[in-house]
Amino acid sequence: HFLSILQEQFGSMAGANTYLTPPGTQGFAPHYDDIEAFVLQLEGKKHWRVYSPRTDAEVLPRFSSPNLTQAELGEPVLETVLEAGDLLYFPRGFIHQGDCLPDAHSLHITVSSYQRNSWGDFLEKLLPAALQMALEEDVEYRRGLPMDYLGYMGVANSDTADARRTAFMEKVQNLIKKLVDYAPIDAAVDQRAKSFLHDCLPPVLTQSEKAQSVYGFPAQWRDGGPCNVDILLTKDTEVRLLRHGVLRLCNEEAGLMLYYTTENSRVYHKEEPKFIELDPEYTDSIEFLLSSYPNHVSVGSLPCETLEEKISLATLLFEKGILTTKKPLVQV
Repeated sequence: HFLSILQEQFGSMAGANTYLTPPGTQGFAPHYDDIEAFVLQLEGKKHWRVYSPRTDAEVLPRFSSPNLTQAELGEPVLETVLEAGDLLYFPRGFIHQGDCLPDAHSLHITVSSYQRNSWGDFLEKLLPAALQMALEEDVEYRRGLPMDYLGYMGVANSDTADARRTAFMEKVQNLIKKLVDYAPIDAAVDQRAKSFLHDCLPPVLTQSEKAQSVYGFPAQWRDGGPCNVDILLTKDTEVRLLRHGVLRLCNEEAGLMLYYTTENSRVYHKEEPKFIELDPEYTDSIEFLLSSYPNHVSVGSLPCETLEEKISLATLLFEKGILTTKKPLVQV
């Protein structure tokens, strides 16, 4: 439940490990991690030393380090003893080591977030897609390379003064700059969001949210979902999204897909991504619900063509746990 709430705040995966360390011992060797870490001391005490990144290459690293020796560390920027209730934060790349005092054990939780969530990780997905679009739409990317470019390009020729080298470099730079025009930025963001929604834990519901959602609706349940449910929504029923971040509308080759988290498993990737394939005419209604959050809107105000479509869409979203009602529904 704790991680489910945190992932909404961070907009990325959150994880947690619990560590029990006997008195007078050390856990892991000194190292840095590829995640943002929050250490919450639960019981006992633990002595921590934290060191700044040693080089620019270790600032906000994408991969964790191997074990380091004391001789490689230098002086700590922070040395402290955490007691129950204390919280210590260190960003990616900050080397850390913890050991127990002789007279006290330690129990702490390390909460992690922001793994593989950098601009570089985003560009890794975006640039290949931009290049593919450029190849399809712009003949300049499909023209042949100069027949003799191997003779004047390459490391062996890097110090050679040659007008052909200058022209070649300028051509490459221009093609790279033009890639921005073909970069499907919003589509790439949607694909990252789609992956994130698959990673996500299902949302934690308050008691009032349960009462106003399908999870508090008097119904028979089978295989984790409601069945034989007689949900009666009218044009005057007031609804809203359970949370703004529980769904993502993605326009894909197969059609318009609505990915959502409310039916996710609490076991990582136990099931396939949850999605609904929607007719394109429902796009405005989904966007309307997103823009209206956290306010309630009447089913009749959804921008569908007919009242039947409005009620049908709202009922579908309610059944999936995506929509809640302002007042609890009563089973008919």
